[in-house]
Amino acid sequence: MPLRGKGMLITYTEVKPAHERDFNEWYNREHIDERVNLPGFHRARRYVAVRGSPKYLAIYECDTVADLATPGYLALLANQSPWSQAVMARFTHFQRLTLRIQIDRTHGEGGAITAVRFVPEPAMRRPLIAWLSETALPKAIARPGMLGAAVAENDVEIANAPLQSKSMDHPKADQAEWVVLLEGADPAASSGAARTMFTASTLKAFGVSQAPVTGTYRFMFGNAR
Repeated sequence: MPLRGKGMLITYTEVKPAHERDFNEWYNREHIDERVNLPGFHRARRYVAVRGSPKYLAIYECDTVADLATPGYLALLANQSPWSQAVMARFTHFQRLTLRIQIDRTHGEGGAITAVRFVPEPAMRRPLIAWLSETALPKAIARPGMLGAAVAENDVEIANAPLQSKSMDHPKADQAEWVVLLEGADPAASSGAARTMFTASTLKAFGVSQAPVTGTYRFMFGNAR
């Protein structure tokens, strides 16, 4: 089964160890279900780092990236539940990416995901998509233990919608960051695919001037409707 929509929200979070128990209870008992039941949303999954940082990764799938900037969604961000307000006040790291799915080669749900993040030159967008679609993802998925992969591009306008509406306080996004999600049966499979296919030297051909940021995560909890 492919992803459940053409839009995706990814969040990276961390809290101090003393607050992790409440943080995880909130995520599993309130936050995931709350988001999944929003209009346009269909599935949410969360992960904990095996290798890399930030420590926690969450992925939310929706019909389109525009679902992440509707008045109803922005109103929810501005009016969180008391539990959400208490937990979010303790975040020591928070980053969100509002993404358009460019390539979807996913298949079911695996036990681990490796996320590879990088910023290519805008002029290289078309050859990058061609390389990912025709070469990189097919080779990655063919490796033992791999289950699928997807590629998404951050929509800067949508990313800045909460800031413009004053519903969230976070740094303004000014670059179209890309994310490759490599899904495997276990962390070794997904991290191995990332190391092989997404090196700094390989991505340099597409104008990526800084080494990609890579993190491997183990599945914790998810829900769907």
